[in-house]
Amino acid sequence: MAQIPLTVAAAIAVLTLPLTAQTAPRKTDEQFDASTKAHEHEYDYLIGDWEFTATNKQFGPFNGRWSALKLEEGQILDEYRIVDDSGATTYMTTTFRNWNAGLDQWELIGTHPGGGLRDFGTGKMVGSEMRIEQTFGVARGNTSILRIRYYNIRPDAFTWTADRSTDGGKTWTVAWQTIEAHRIGPPRSLGRITPAKP
Repeated sequence: MAQIPLTVAAAIAVLTLPLTAQTAPRKTDEQFDASTKAHEHEYDYLIGDWEFTATNKQFGPFNGRWSALKLEEGQILDEYRIVDDSGATTYMTTTFRNWNAGLDQWELIGTHPGGGLRDFGTGKMVGSEMRIEQTFGVARGNTSILRIRYYNIRPDAFTWTADRSTDGGKTWTVAWQTIEAHRIGPPRSLGRITPAKP
């Protein structure tokens, strides 16, 4: 059997290091299920219909609506919509959120018309706050990172704030955007999309 030259072996070792570093230790089915169950209600506060007032350091004050529902298997689907004084939509994004039991974190994808599935983020509940770091604008090539906090969470309201970086996290604009949300509709779920029987 031919030996692999030392330089080739070293190159293979270097190339596989990032893959190894990103792979979580394999969990048993019981551990996987326990992790999922332990975090399945962490986004329950967001489920329902909301109206909000917000301030953005670039665009100033604005208003909007936000609706979130839980799918049958526990994933969260939400729609965030900015509206003008007449109620017309000026901006809209849809986000899909799902718990990753292998890595013990929430993962989310924000979608915009024409934007593909590029705006990826991760989140965790820290104490009574949901904290997220997510990229935006990837498909358009003007990527920014938001560090988001949902806090002061109550049954009928929550506060949202985000710091923003446009240089890969080297510098941050603190409180680049803030939101005060107030409930206008009860929690709801989508239920099964595909019927169990034909």
